[in-house]
Order: sequence, then structure tokens, then C-alpha cells
Amino acid sequence: MVGQEALDALPDGIVVANDAGAVILTNAAAVRMLGLEGDGVGRMLRDVIRLQDRDGELWWTCYDPYAGLATKVGVPEQSWILPGGGEVLVTVRISRERGGPVQQVGLVLRSARGRERLDRERSDLVATVAHELRSPLTGVRGFVTTLISRWDVLNDEQRRLMLETVNNDAERLGRLITELLDVARIDTGRLPLYRRDVDVRALAQRVIESSRIGTNREFEFDAPEKVPTVFADPDKLTQVVTNLVENAVRHGEGTTTVSLAAAHDPHLGDVVRLIVDDEGEGIPEEIRKRVFTKFWKHGQRGGSGLGMYIVNGLVTVHGGTLEISDSPAGGARISVLLPTTDPREAT
Repeated sequence: MVGQEALDALPDGIVVANDAGAVILTNAAAVRMLGLEGDGVGRMLRDVIRLQDRDGELWWTCYDPYAGLATKVGVPEQSWILPGGGEVLVTVRISRERGGPVQQVGLVLRSARGRERLDRERSDLVATVAHELRSPLTGVRGFVTTLISRWDVLNDEQRRLMLETVNNDAERLGRLITELLDVARIDTGRLPLYRRDVDVRALAQRVIESSRIGTNREFEFDAPEKVPTVFADPDKLTQVVTNLVENAVRHGEGTTTVSLAAAHDPHLGDVVRLIVDDEGEGIPEEIRKRVFTKFWKHGQRGGSGLGMYIVNGLVTVHGGTLEISDSPAGGARISVLLPTTDPREAT
């Protein structure tokens, strides 16, 4: 038999009633949620569970566990309103012999804050997707409509410019969809990785050259001629470096510097340290942990708010670490440690 002290340590509320409908057990969480005077033991269950739905109907009126079909063995989790106005998720288990009378009724009351947080995240997701999709879709629709209606009066240069814009907007939509898929895979732990030894120096150089084409910013690359390979999925590692460089360009100023060096970490062993510095305003220390949360945005320069969350997730599944500090120029410094060997071999 579980002791009362152990029951009181549980975060969820527990109420148990006997075959006559009298409460025989509660815990501290249930007493707090239900606003009971004392522990409620000895009182009738219908008087203890004073919950209502949003229409004012009492829980007991809707789900009297001692009434109804003799085959009823429980009530699935549902949302109810507590006497104090808060929301609680209630699950009911009814103990009885097959087709016989009720022997015992157990209720679990769980705070709805976790669900509220999930609902907020879903709302943020919907808002983010709607915002990020609206602009490129508006552009695509506008230019396509113009091309269809005015094809004969547009010259080749105008058509090319419009088609290039449509192509850029389509690529932007594709990147957003990829980000959303990556978030879902990271959250569920189902991100596929195809690891092998990767020349991180050559990979970083390719990312920098690609970034130079799309911006007028200056880049510096600081790395020795020989850098150890890292054990990683090359596509995912490219995504990490690209996101870090693009983030530095978007939120920083001046020159973006990418550095590589071999190092040794007491926890990870031999690693390659990747550092991306910018010359912007930096990230205040008190909000640095929030950078890696979903939908975090800093400043007014756009973005989906998913990039750094994905970067942190990708680095973590590779067995690496990531941290934020100040760059020598006063901007932000993102430091990534990437293992040179398969971290799973050490476990």
C-alpha cells in the first residue's frame, strides 16, 4: 500500500471513493485543486468533486460513476473547471466485477497548464506559418497573375525578373516547410541521420561562398589547412552552418567571421570547434537560453523563429554542444563543439 507521504508528493490530484460513494483517500494536490477544507475523507464524492463544464453543468450530473451501465469502467480524460476557476483534466477509473456493482472509484486530476502551453505552441505555430507563408504566396500570386494577363506586352527582361522573383519566393516556401518538418522530427526524436566522416573545413567554405553570392556583407574564414574530420550527417551539418551564418548576417553588422580549430573537451573528447562571430548588438546574457526555444525572435529582421531551435536540436543529436557568448567585436558569438568520432561508441 502506497503511503500518504508518497501520494502527497505526486503532482497530480488523486481522489478515491468506496462502493457507497464516500471518499476514502485524497492527496495534497487534490485538496489544493478542489479547495477542500481538511482532506475530504469521509465526505461523499459528489460533494467533493465540485467541477463544472463551460456551460455550468456539474461533473456529477454528467458522469455519476455509480449510475448508468453496469459495464462502465471509466471516463476518459476531459477538461473541467475547478471551483477557483482554473482548468483541470480529469480521468476516472471504476473498479467492478464484470457486470457487477461499483466497488471503488478513482479520479486523477491533472493541471491543464501543460495542455495550455501546448495550445499556445500550436497557436504560435499557426501564426508563424500563416505570417511566413503570406508574403511569398502574395508575391507568387501577383507575379503569376501579371505574367498570365500581360505576357504579350512584357519584354523578355521583365518576364525573367518576375520569374526569378517567383522562384525565390518558392524556395523560401520550401525552406519554411523543411524547417517545420525538422522541428516535428526533432520533437519526436525521429530525425534520420546518415553519419560519416565529414570534411568540415570544405563544408564551411562552401557555405560561406554560397552566402557571399546572396549578400553584400564581408566574410572572413579562419581555419588551419588541416582540420580533423567530424562524424556527422553532411546535409544536417550543412544546415547547421548555413543557419548560423545566415543568422549572423541577418542580425549582425559588418563582417561575419567563421573559425575552425581542433580542440579537446573533457566531456566530448576530441572535437572541432566551430565559431561564428558577428559585429552586431549581441545577445544579452539574460535571454541567451531563450534563443534555442521555438519561435524565438530578436530584433526586427524577420525569420521564422525556428532556425536556432533547429540548430540546437541538430547539434545535440550529433552529440555536440552549443553556446552563446560575446564576439571580440561586441556582437554575438555562437560556438559549436562537434565530436570527431561517433559519440555512440563511448556509451
